[in-house]
Amino acid sequence: MPTKEQVIERLETIMDPEIHTDIWTLGLIYDIVIKGERVHITMTYTTPMCPAGPMIQDEIRNELLSLGFSGVDIEVTFDPPWQPSSALRIMMGV
Repeated sequence: MPTKEQVIERLETIMDPEIHTDIWTLGLIYDIVIKGERVHITMTYTTPMCPAGPMIQDEIRNELLSLGFSGVDIEVTFDPPWQPSSALRIMMGV
């Protein structure tokens, strides 16, 4: 079965289409739990009304299923709400 590190490598290839940065670097992924052949992702969006949310979830599923998982469960939460880190703010120039 794939490792957590392999999951992270795949998440680093999925870009937020509005910010043009990968979802791992953005800090949108809160937790990764691998249970047998399934993986559970807890994540957030940059805003609760993110129009790209469903597309990002589809990309996550496709990437992780291609790693060999039999199922991908995605839980979206806004607790805590997303806040870019200081390093990310500097990188983004804000």
